[in-house]
Amino acid sequence: MTDAIAVEGLVKRFGDTTALDGVDLTVAEGSVLGLLGPNGAGKTTVVRILTTLLRADAGRAQVLGLDVVRDADEVRACIGLTGQYAAVDEYLTGFENLEMVGRLYHLPKAEARTRADELLARFDLSDAAGRPAKTYSGGMRRRLDIAASLIARPRVLFLDEPTTGLDPRSRLGMWEFIADLADGGTTILLTTQYLEEADRLADRMVVIDHGKVIARGTGDELKSQVGGQRLEFTFGRPIDVAEAAARLRELAIDEPQADEQARRLSLPVRGGTEVLAEALRRLDGSGVDVLDVGLRRPDLDDVFLTLTGHAAEQDADAEPEPSADGRAPVETAGSPR
Repeated sequence: MTDAIAVEGLVKRFGDTTALDGVDLTVAEGSVLGLLGPNGAGKTTVVRILTTLLRADAGRAQVLGLDVVRDADEVRACIGLTGQYAAVDEYLTGFENLEMVGRLYHLPKAEARTRADELLARFDLSDAAGRPAKTYSGGMRRRLDIAASLIARPRVLFLDEPTTGLDPRSRLGMWEFIADLADGGTTILLTTQYLEEADRLADRMVVIDHGKVIARGTGDELKSQVGGQRLEFTFGRPIDVAEAAARLRELAIDEPQADEQARRLSLPVRGGTEVLAEALRRLDGSGVDVLDVGLRRPDLDDVFLTLTGHAAEQDADAEPEPSADGRAPVETAGSPR
């Protein structure tokens, strides 16, 4: 299987800040790569370089064998991009927004209009097709923005935090649509802070933090780095936390995380119900007041806490990474870059 996207030694600096520090990654043709990282990690900078919106200071990047600097026009013709924030023309209707983007891609007028109708229906926007986009809710604008990136059936699609601002129902619908695109052979690079989203959609994942790749692999491989399971307790009294930690420390494969104020204890462990049974046996007769106990798999915060030393910031209102002149990037939804 050939690589649709290839990145080697990518470096980008903004003044004294190094946004990317030697990033390497590949995305096989027809696959989905989840690019994970907290806000400010460099995810958007990678996407902007790959979509020709920004030039790297060092390294190389290719999309479908085309150099993103030397062959920028050809790259723009075969990709789609949805940025972190919905960028639609508020004074045009939903239909007019999509028709306009189709015409910018040089689609014949009839084809642009047909494609607009198809995508409005697919994203459950047909009833609002004739309304100005300024009357849309945030979630509707987001769906319209993503629809615009698909107007020309791109071979490679870049989705930068695609489900930000969507309600749970719309998010699930978006996941289904992205999965359908991948099944149809579209190569997708997806940036996200949600491990569940990457787990559902990505064939492989790359984790970056402070501009460096710190881990790569499947969802299960990433989770295995923080322990296969976590044994979690909630106690009746703060004093119970320290007592339980002392009694259960030998069961943990890494240092237990104790929070006396919240009366909680979390232990990374290997095994399943047998570990839970052994933990309860060790607490039996100790006088510790156990209010709740359970086993769960690591989630996004567990992965990031282990890999980066801090939890992921799931902040939909975080500022995008700056452009070369220090200003926030300005993008036109779905238009050729």
